[in-house]
Amino acid sequence: MKKHTIGNKTIDRRELLRKGMTGLGIAGLGGTIMAPSLFSRAAEAAAVARANGKVLVILELSGGNDGLNTVVPYADDAYYRHRPNIGLPKNDLRILDDHFGLNGGMAGFERLYKDGKMAIVHGCGYENPSYSHFTSMAYWHTAAPNSGNEFGWVGRLADDMAPEAPANYVVNIAARQSLAVRSESHVPVVFDQPDRFTREAFFEEKDELELVHDVGDVENASRQYLLNIARSANDASALVRQAWDNYSSPIDYGVNSLDLPKVVSLIDAGMPTKLYYVSYRNNAFDTHVFQNNVHRRLLTYTSDAVYAFLQDLERIGRADDVMLMVFSEFGRRVPENVSLGTDHGAASNMFVIGNQVKGGHYGELPSLTALNPEDNLAYTTDFRRVYQTVIEGWLGHRGSDSLLNGRFQPFDMFV
Repeated sequence: MKKHTIGNKTIDRRELLRKGMTGLGIAGLGGTIMAPSLFSRAAEAAAVARANGKVLVILELSGGNDGLNTVVPYADDAYYRHRPNIGLPKNDLRILDDHFGLNGGMAGFERLYKDGKMAIVHGCGYENPSYSHFTSMAYWHTAAPNSGNEFGWVGRLADDMAPEAPANYVVNIAARQSLAVRSESHVPVVFDQPDRFTREAFFEEKDELELVHDVGDVENASRQYLLNIARSANDASALVRQAWDNYSSPIDYGVNSLDLPKVVSLIDAGMPTKLYYVSYRNNAFDTHVFQNNVHRRLLTYTSDAVYAFLQDLERIGRADDVMLMVFSEFGRRVPENVSLGTDHGAASNMFVIGNQVKGGHYGELPSLTALNPEDNLAYTTDFRRVYQTVIEGWLGHRGSDSLLNGRFQPFDMFV
């Protein structure tokens, strides 16, 4: 394993991760040591992370997941009147109680719910809903419905929790950075494939590009900032690759792991990250046509991956420290369409999952007989109330009202 020397002390990459000495990673760069000027801030942040230990993982289901065919209100006759062809019969469901059943493909979620580790929040949405994927997702990413913000809510949360911008505080596993993690102070670590998390170059250029020269004292603040970023980004990319190289698990994540094993690899390696952001990509849940078979497969893959994620966390002894929140940018219209699918809707459900979650149902059930003018569920829970819940109840951070563009009463959701 490659060693680094700091003063008279030699430590390996894993110890660098544990001490929070990695940098403000940028996708596309590749390996040395972070700038001394960032050392004390990152080390301090790592100490805080170890003391608190809480990690938040956010899973985005892109495309607009149909909440009604995910958590099915089989006891409500109005559901079947609106969906005579695509309504899921009770005998195909995984029954939760005398009103709801999960989609038949969601064996993992059924186990989590019955083990008391999954909270279902009903009617999540916002006033004057947009039915545009891009616009609605931007509202969820920024926690600013019907307006917007330059920075994402996760990025603003990082700024509020750790204004000194400690290294590797936010990780976004994706082909490109999500608006949700865009921050004023932090540079999120953004990567897709860990083994390719390096700067692309010709072979002859590689050594020079990976070298960040020690130029001594730099009076120009902008130049010093860029040198610090280059050093720390190089180290972050190398550490991500090392963590992935060291990761090995017997846990079966199913067909689509949703990048969750990569999260486990970084947690196990000691990455001092508090906020992880992953997604089921490519608008997968946009089920306009012949929905039922496709939707069941998508939910099966999601359910299997999330259940495996918690098993993997148990394996490394970190399951009590991690909580997962699942959302989509909107639900689907209540009545089925002529193509045996569903069109863009409004309110839907969210999931909060983890060992420390008080499982069950939260939020007021939206009515299936008092739809909004577009035949959609009227929201009953502002989605920012769930954000507030995980920020305060899980992470233990009481931020300013401006963090979520308002004050929202958190649910009592954690043990």
